Amino acid sequence: MLALFPLLDRNAYHLDLATGVGIYVILAMGLNVVVGFAGLLNLGYAAFFAIGAYVYALLSLHAHTPFWIGLPISGVVAMGFGFVIGLPAIRVRGDYLAITTLGFGEIVRIAFNNLSAWTGGPNGLLGIERPKIWAPTWKGHFGFELISFGVSALPYFYLVLVLIAVIAFFLFRLMDSKFGRALVAIREDELAASCMGIPVVQIKLCAFGISSFIAGLAGCVFAAKQTIVTPDSFDFILSVLILAMVVLGGMGNIWGAALGAVVLGFLPEILREFAAYRMLIFGVLMILVMIFRPQGILGGQLIRRELTRPIKEGS
Repeated sequence: MLALFPLLDRNAYHLDLATGVGIYVILAMGLNVVVGFAGLLNLGYAAFFAIGAYVYALLSLHAHTPFWIGLPISGVVAMGFGFVIGLPAIRVRGDYLAITTLGFGEIVRIAFNNLSAWTGGPNGLLGIERPKIWAPTWKGHFGFELISFGVSALPYFYLVLVLIAVIAFFLFRLMDSKFGRALVAIREDELAASCMGIPVVQIKLCAFGISSFIAGLAGCVFAAKQTIVTPDSFDFILSVLILAMVVLGGMGNIWGAALGAVVLGFLPEILREFAAYRMLIFGVLMILVMIFRPQGILGGQLIRRELTRPIKEGS
């Protein structure tokens, strides 16, 4: 049904907006692996998004690497950084984990802002190559021609849509696997999971790596679409926004995270006529949802019971 959207609405701005929201959906589903499945609070997720974007930008500008090769490389490099930050971070819990990931996110942004020789500093990197595909053509005879995506939003829309479908399929299969059940067990009771023989540290580390890999893919697509990346695009506010998408849609629910991204992605556009009060309305809506639907829009009843569990006397 989503694939038919360009046929129903040919407005270039609407397609571009839908593509941007699609990138949010990818990020929200990726963060949901750590926050929703494993129960680990990550406040520096924008850092892995930035790493994926800058990796492809550097590969494109200095090595003229095609997008289709740069896409998995960006994901793998971001995953590598996920392992590096995850190894010390997952040994702490709660607020300490949040502070650790927050610090990493700021370190990455400041590093990209100051390494001018490599990243262009505050001005960022310009002239990033757009994706190209072999398309069938007819010029007197049938053949194939290498065509760039160009500035049209249509090919990026379908690219993001395909990525969402592949990532969603992978995550659904992941949750039905032994690894997915181990993640849920760790989220519910880490001590009990450890006593049952689940390698808690290794499972958490893998969750960080998978989440970072997905963010790296989104960063590569973002860089190819914008053809420019700057440190200001990956600030702390972006990490908080992605986390809000996961919480709003329903932690631990794959389609819930996607729905939260769609709602918060389109909401600023819907409230554009109330520009002066847009953030106020946005905040009030978030508060109301957390009061009357604490498990999120599509959150399960298990999470609701956890959030409303009565506190025992003397505890």
